[in-house]
Amino acid sequence: MMTPIELRKKGYQVLVENLGQVDAIRFLQQAGWGSGDYTQERKEILDRVTREEFWEDLKRIRERKVK
Repeated sequence: MMTPIELRKKGYQVLVENLGQVDAIRFLQQAGWGSGDYTQERKEILDRVTREEFWEDLKRIRERKVK
C-alpha cells in the first residue's frame, strides 16, 4: 500500500501524463479540496452502477494500461 505522499505523487504523475501540465493544473484548480459527505455521495454513485458495468469499466482500464 502506498503512503499518502506516494499516492499524491502518483496521482499528479497520472494527471500530467494524461492531461499535460497546463490541463492538470486547471483540473486541480477546478476540483478544489472537496466538501460535503463523501461517504453518502459515494454510496449514491455506486448504487447506480451494476456489477456488470463495474467489470466492463475495469476491463477497459486494464486494456488501456497494456497499450
